[in-house]
Amino acid sequence: MKKPNFKIAALAALTICFYSCNSNDELQGPTAEIKAQSKIIDVTHHDGHPFSTGKSTTTSLTGKYVANPGGGVMMQAFYWDVPAGGNWWNTLSTKVTAWSNAGIGSIWLPPVSKAQNGPFSMGYDPTDYFDFGNYNQNGTIETRFGSKTELVTLITKAHSENIQVYADMVLNHNSGGQLESNPFTGTQTYTNFTGVASGKFPRTSVDFYKNAYGNNDEGAFGGFPDLAHVTPNVQNWLWLRSDGVGKYYKNTMKFDGWRFDYVKGFGPWVVKDWNSNVGGFSVGEYWDSNVNTLEWWANNANSSVFDFACYYKMNDAFDGNNLALLNDDMMWKRNPYKAVTFVTNHDTDEIYKKELAYAYILTHEGYPTIFYRDYEEWLDKTKMNNLIWIHNQKATGTTSILYADNDEYIARRNGYNGNPGLVVYINNSSTWQERWVPTNWTNAQIKDFTGNSTWIPTTQGDTWVKIQCPPNGYSVWSINM
Repeated sequence: MKKPNFKIAALAALTICFYSCNSNDELQGPTAEIKAQSKIIDVTHHDGHPFSTGKSTTTSLTGKYVANPGGGVMMQAFYWDVPAGGNWWNTLSTKVTAWSNAGIGSIWLPPVSKAQNGPFSMGYDPTDYFDFGNYNQNGTIETRFGSKTELVTLITKAHSENIQVYADMVLNHNSGGQLESNPFTGTQTYTNFTGVASGKFPRTSVDFYKNAYGNNDEGAFGGFPDLAHVTPNVQNWLWLRSDGVGKYYKNTMKFDGWRFDYVKGFGPWVVKDWNSNVGGFSVGEYWDSNVNTLEWWANNANSSVFDFACYYKMNDAFDGNNLALLNDDMMWKRNPYKAVTFVTNHDTDEIYKKELAYAYILTHEGYPTIFYRDYEEWLDKTKMNNLIWIHNQKATGTTSILYADNDEYIARRNGYNGNPGLVVYINNSSTWQERWVPTNWTNAQIKDFTGNSTWIPTTQGDTWVKIQCPPNGYSVWSINM
């Protein structure tokens, strides 16, 4: 009879201890008191299907983005004052293959048309919607970002990687018009856009407030001429004509969708009419923390909306050291299919604990957006790619909050169509934390797909399991498969 190898046995015992939580805890399970104190909040109630941008990307070609169980992830592919000089479209063209490989399903570009500030403009002062860097006006041929040819090359390259491309549409105001006598104001105003180089969408003072239709609409911006969407000429050129802005951008330039700038400045019917006539994915920038207002706008515009309610709650929760605030109302809880979540954008960058915020939006419902500089410059790209993978492969189904206090937050995605979902644990304290939680899995071995914890516990017959989370960090648990 062969003698037992005590070294091997000891090593095996250590390995078991290292890779699982306390064996006595596993055998004994949570106390009756822990179970009694458990208060599960079922946040969303629907059939569990993922967010959809309305365009399928189901090809299985190697290295290309493919549709996934968790829905998509968007990249905001710019920041304020990206390098001038007309090379930004070329820069992005070098990125899209890696982004596709990482699981990015769409990119949001800055306004692509020629603006008043010419080679220095970020595009939010539009002059000629049909000048993509191919006409010599406003002191330049190329835009700040490049030429029309380079833009088309970028869109084509993104599409070859199965990445959708969204255009930033500035419809509230124009800039760079010529002076004219304005019969509605009795003054000279910069509202003559009949001489734009493209010759398309000519407009005059009758197309801006105040005019024959009234003195104003919902809002003006920065003293720029305020476009009057009620006028037939504006409607025709923006969304009705086959050669108008919307249909040209979609059918000729091949954009897949739209980010609408400053939608507080005009009625939601404008975006609704655009969407019904042009089509494509759409999201509005309604900069407001009031979830009731966000829901009102999204429903009336028939559009997604950026979830500013979620943004401000995350800021208060993570930086204010009160994760219980994540129990509060947000747009993704009202309607996850019309909520676009984000941590930073080109206008606002207030959240300090971004890693925790990205762990939140990439495990929760809605359409998460990643900010270019966070991904490419400021945060750990390997960790970001891991969260993107977790979102795409594991973040499925409705959401239930399992626990929340000042330092800890635990939520469960309940799975969909055979995908088991996940449990996310966020820890805002300076020490490791452990907690028993109810899962949807019976007698199942689970693991932390972030690698932050080395535990590989097994859920009990009643689905409960003990999980852990590192200090100022997160862990994401699902069935070990």
